[in-house]
Amino acid sequence: MHISICVQEILDFLDIKPGQQGLDATLGYGGHTRKMLEKLEGHGHIYGLDVDPIESEKTKKRLRDLGYGEDILTVKLCNFADIDKVAEEHGKFDFVLADLGVSSMQIDNPKRGFSFKVDGPLDLRLNQQKGISAAQRLKEVTQEELYGMLLENADEPYAEEISKAVIRQRRIRPVETTTDLKQVIEQALSFIPEKERKEAVKKSCQRSFQALRIDVNSEFEVLYDFLEKLPQVLAPNGRAAILTFHSGEDRLVKKSFKQFYKEGIYSDISKNVIRPSQEECARNSRARSTKMRWAIRAQEI
Repeated sequence: MHISICVQEILDFLDIKPGQQGLDATLGYGGHTRKMLEKLEGHGHIYGLDVDPIESEKTKKRLRDLGYGEDILTVKLCNFADIDKVAEEHGKFDFVLADLGVSSMQIDNPKRGFSFKVDGPLDLRLNQQKGISAAQRLKEVTQEELYGMLLENADEPYAEEISKAVIRQRRIRPVETTTDLKQVIEQALSFIPEKERKEAVKKSCQRSFQALRIDVNSEFEVLYDFLEKLPQVLAPNGRAAILTFHSGEDRLVKKSFKQFYKEGIYSDISKNVIRPSQEECARNSRARSTKMRWAIRAQEI
């Protein structure tokens, strides 16, 4: 079961009123969308975007079964970098939410390759019909590229050791499964004292899988495009909230919000990150790394 994060904080900030038009740029399981739909009280419309054809169909059905039909909810299979096209077709939005986390359904599905805890193909694509898998990427990447990827996308402290180990392993046989990659990381960190090794391997696995996922889905490039287009799709006084899950994403959001605020395009932005409560983190361990930032579109430019 996927548990939506910072639901109350998001609803408090977005301040959704019946009759408004909103956008959930990253539909996922639809938990946030459902709560936002409740706030509309049957009047208004929400557009939900997702690149994952498998999960978006399941979510669409789930929300339809709850009574949210085409009159109030439209689900679109598209990347959130294309929000400008959605706004051109449907008009500007009073509120926008982007939750940049991977859903639990994706993480827990062995066929998707998002988790090192279960064996499966090392895929990591959000849309398996497009691009190349992480396994294919590791067949082509140079040691220097992989080192840079681990460092830039995940701040991996053992980037050099892991990138060298992957290239060494590749000469024997390809790294094709989640278990293959985990074993390579275990070998790379074998120099760490035994009592500290298990935790170090776990964290390096988390960071390495994250770095590869960001790479094969071009996540930083997509986020940059989304942030550049966001002010254009917001109605005057429109509100946007973004949930990030690692420092690279948060840096991009913070920089964009500050720049547009400086230019007078946003009338206000969050001065500090908003984090989930201790109670929420205790209930859902995946909430611990979450940071929320918000921005409000100026009434006039």
